[in-house]
Amino acid sequence: MRAVLQRVLNASVTVNTQVSSIDRGLCILLGIAFDDTIDDLEYMVKKILKVRVFEDEKGEEMWSRSVKDAGLEILCDKPSFHNAMKANESKEMYSTFLNRLKQEYVEERIKDGVFGEKMIVNIVNDGPVTLELDSRKFIYVDKSISSSKSNNNKEEN
Repeated sequence: MRAVLQRVLNASVTVNTQVSSIDRGLCILLGIAFDDTIDDLEYMVKKILKVRVFEDEKGEEMWSRSVKDAGLEILCDKPSFHNAMKANESKEMYSTFLNRLKQEYVEERIKDGVFGEKMIVNIVNDGPVTLELDSRKFIYVDKSISSSKSNNNKEEN
């Protein structure tokens, strides 16, 4: 599971005439891949709520508070992408993701658009601060290490 996290002064999504918006907080573009699991979802919920991208209460020290620490809002959207999970499964996982955010934070501070609909997303990025989060970033295989092991095995034979 991947997410693009943007620190925003404000953000909104519009579907037809329906608008969902936040003031200062985070805008999350969540990518749900075909092989994502509940473990990926739980990792992403915890990471989004704990990542420190906001300044302290005095506005002096950057990177000291999370969205949860600062009591700010979160706007979520789930765009489609090449390796996305099929719509029915993805809709269920996205709904679970939103519910977990609401359970771990404050329900009224979690907003989203309409799943599967074409939306207009307006973002006023603050900083700008944009981070890419990946629930599996620490499990990828380093191909250079794999290649070097393969070459060593060939030399031994």
